Amino acid sequence: MSETDTNHTDSTGDEPATCSRRECQAPAAWALVWNNPKVHTPDRRKTWLACDEHRGYLSEFLGVRGFLLECVPFADFKG
Repeated sequence: MSETDTNHTDSTGDEPATCSRRECQAPAAWALVWNNPKVHTPDRRKTWLACDEHRGYLSEFLGVRGFLLECVPFADFKG
């Protein structure tokens, strides 16, 4: 079983999930699942959410570091 960190809703569960890019409040359209092998155990999964505009930026940021595991549509994300 893997451990997942997500931010699908705010702490009250009332607000919709938004993009993880700093200062972006757009609705989440993508879930970027990642892991930093220098810090996390192999089964740990961290999640950033992305709007369509910031998907590429966030994916590239994680990808060049070798952290990105998968990018899935938010509607299909099982967390």
